[in-house]
Amino acid sequence: MELLVTGLIIAVTAVLLVYSWGNKVKHSRLPPGPPALPFIGNSLHIDKRAPDRSLIQLSRKYGPVFTVWLGPRPAVVLCGFEAVKEALVNQADDFGARGTVPSIRKVTNGYGIASSNGHRSRQLRTFAISALRDFGNGIKTLEDFIRQEAECLVEVFKKTGESPFDPTFQLTSATANIMCAIVFGNRFDYKDPKLLTLLSMIDENMKVISSPWGQLYDLLPNLLDRLPGPHNRLFENADKIKNFLREMIQVHKDTHTEGKPQDFIDSFLIKMEEEKDNPRSEFSDENLLLSTFNIFLAGTDTTSSTMRWGLLLFLKYPEVQEKIQSEIDRVIGMERTPCIGDREKMPYTNAAIHEIQRYSNIIPLNLPHTVTRDTEFRGFLIPKGMIVIPLLASVLYDPCCWETPESFNVDHFLDERGHLKEKEAFLPFSIGNRMCIGEKVAQMQLFIFLTTLLQNFTIGSLEEPSAIDISPLSSGFSTLHRPYQLYCIPRKSARRPARE
Repeated sequence: MELLVTGLIIAVTAVLLVYSWGNKVKHSRLPPGPPALPFIGNSLHIDKRAPDRSLIQLSRKYGPVFTVWLGPRPAVVLCGFEAVKEALVNQADDFGARGTVPSIRKVTNGYGIASSNGHRSRQLRTFAISALRDFGNGIKTLEDFIRQEAECLVEVFKKTGESPFDPTFQLTSATANIMCAIVFGNRFDYKDPKLLTLLSMIDENMKVISSPWGQLYDLLPNLLDRLPGPHNRLFENADKIKNFLREMIQVHKDTHTEGKPQDFIDSFLIKMEEEKDNPRSEFSDENLLLSTFNIFLAGTDTTSSTMRWGLLLFLKYPEVQEKIQSEIDRVIGMERTPCIGDREKMPYTNAAIHEIQRYSNIIPLNLPHTVTRDTEFRGFLIPKGMIVIPLLASVLYDPCCWETPESFNVDHFLDERGHLKEKEAFLPFSIGNRMCIGEKVAQMQLFIFLTTLLQNFTIGSLEEPSAIDISPLSSGFSTLHRPYQLYCIPRKSARRPARE
């Protein structure tokens, strides 16, 4: 029996070695990279809690364009601003398709805005960009919704009574309500059971997909589909969220008025009716469901996470908070809620928000791309269908573009006169024809929410600023900050809670 088992192990190993060797011969003009093992590829070279850092470290040895093996699949990594820009802008047609992420593919099956390609992607992205631009052009604009939600957020913060608390739930509720307004046309009370359940599932999924379990699933999906583990919660939660969205879509189908869209779902339903006789139309129930899923989840978590990073950085660097508040007092005062028109008059605040986005590095690996044809790039040949990782972390932390890339430094975005300085390498939303479609919505939320909070409160921590740890907890799919608490002192009071 032992001989049989030993023989099977030797045979399987031999097959895997031959398979791996055959793949390497087939892809012999790929960029260089670290030696890979059969089946597991380069997984031993990559820290599961900080894959972006591992890839940046590998680029120092193998150059800005190199190959890693994600399990049995090779992927080309683009590291640094110049390489990413050259691929996604200068060769946009070659690098413009969305790469397959097994966990996302299982949830979406290629439908929706985020993971579709070709004709489907072009139709859905064009429509979504137009719908987001036109949202709220009636009596109530998107800015009105955000300002109203900012006032609700202030009231919730006031109820903490200067006691320390974790702001995750409040900030996520606020950003979720903006996405609810865009997608569903209404908001939820922060205590609404439906909202609480949704936010709980979103939070759990972001933790799972950014964890070693989530990364392991994307390396070996066929194996992990047959095994128990936390990765299964990702798909259970996704199914529950989709069921909730189906209910909301059905309500819209039953109640929406022709020609008078109130939100994204209404606009999509109208488009479905317009194109019902077009055999090439991608405006179907499945694309409606998954596009709604994409917009709601992406818009909720990334913006909330950026704001949480922002408040953490204000705790670490109270002098930044003080300078923003001085600018708020000078430009806005205390009598009205900040509006987006104030942003141009507030260069320091604007620069600080840009630096929060750069430093927090929310989506460090970017969503993967794939090449649409055999592509020559910097002397290498990348075969059609090859996964490409345009590493956003390497752009936002590129030492060729930033004076102190590893440090939080508002001066990155200020010139010698104190005016906002635009930086070409500022790419938190990526670049090219697959960049995030919600950039303007996110930027508007970040400015109005953060300035409204600092207009009303001075935030503090029971820890000394020097003791606050701003290193990431993990940086898989998303960069997660360490848990923290803050307290809020109304601006009319200077009293500080006693330290524990």
